[in-house]
Amino acid sequence: MNPADIAASGLAPPIMEVSLLGMFWSAHFVVKLVMIGLLAASVWCWAIIINKVLLFSKTNRAMAQFEDVFWSGASLDELYTTLSSRPASGMAALFVAAMREWRRSVQGATSSFMGLQARIEKVLDVSIAREVEKLESSLLVLATVASAGPFVGLFGTVWGIMTAFRSIAASRNTSLAIVAPGIAEALFATAIGLFAAIPALIAYNKFQGDVAKKQARLEGFADEFSAILSRQIDQHTVHDRAA
Repeated sequence: MNPADIAASGLAPPIMEVSLLGMFWSAHFVVKLVMIGLLAASVWCWAIIINKVLLFSKTNRAMAQFEDVFWSGASLDELYTTLSSRPASGMAALFVAAMREWRRSVQGATSSFMGLQARIEKVLDVSIAREVEKLESSLLVLATVASAGPFVGLFGTVWGIMTAFRSIAASRNTSLAIVAPGIAEALFATAIGLFAAIPALIAYNKFQGDVAKKQARLEGFADEFSAILSRQIDQHTVHDRAA
């Protein structure tokens, strides 16, 4: 709607088609940019959501499989040899990192267990932080869209209403058939903002809860495995003293 053209012609603006596509094409350029940006953000969020669902499902399966093998009584050295030959994630990554530090100390030229427990715990903490970082990647995008989406849509709405009022003032026609389409296309921007923000907010809260659960699970395994290695360190220390 261009107020100058309407005022110059002295005619009332044509009644536009009140449909989603019609409201988009008749919207002001700025409002169109807002709508396109919000739709792009919504597509981006859904891509992240699908990716995270697949990642979390894969992580859960990998953790369950590793726990079954780890607590089956298999040799830790054999398990390390198997897992270290391929990329590991989740609990397997913690296990490989701790066992690598253990082997460096035990199989070195001069076996030293002084400070080994602290080093193993530090390695486990770093590995947990890396795994959590992988799980949390891209969640900031969901949080940003969830918080900023409605305000961006509101900006488009305010701009659209300003344009609609200018058109009404220029045409000097307050008929509902003239006023309603302009207001509708302005409110359409807010609707798209909510369409992008609501799924992003729900997904962000859900994934944050899942990340917290997996972090607690990793920390629990790290404590148990650290205790196992601590007993091994005590046995080696006693054996060295006896020798």
